[in-house]
Amino acid sequence: MMLGFAGARQQTNRCNESLMLEKLPACGKSFEELMKKVDSKKWCNLTEFIMYYDNFTQCTEREANKARCFWPNPLAEGFITGIHKQFFSNCTSEKVHWEDPPDEILITLILIPVMLTCAMITLVVWCSKRSDILV
Repeated sequence: MMLGFAGARQQTNRCNESLMLEKLPACGKSFEELMKKVDSKKWCNLTEFIMYYDNFTQCTEREANKARCFWPNPLAEGFITGIHKQFFSNCTSEKVHWEDPPDEILITLILIPVMLTCAMITLVVWCSKRSDILV
């Protein structure tokens, strides 16, 4: 008897994927309308539309939860990826290729702090032995 009740309860808490997929486009439409306010040249600058994107994210999460689905889930992620492709496909991450400086500069940058540290230690020790000049 108890097992049957638990099984029925589990079915009622199941994710309604079709409802979620029906509701998510409204979030996308709202985001699209808000993004019209932003110059398309600034679409790659997150600071220009962070509030709109936050609203979009909260909307997708809310709709997924209403459909008793966890968020994010593969279907919601697919929808969000579609929005990303629509608005941010031209935003490439320009990776900076860092190179070590030439050896002469690198050695100088390492030796200067080492030498200054040694000089300061020597000065402190010398001054501590010559207490007569401090008085």
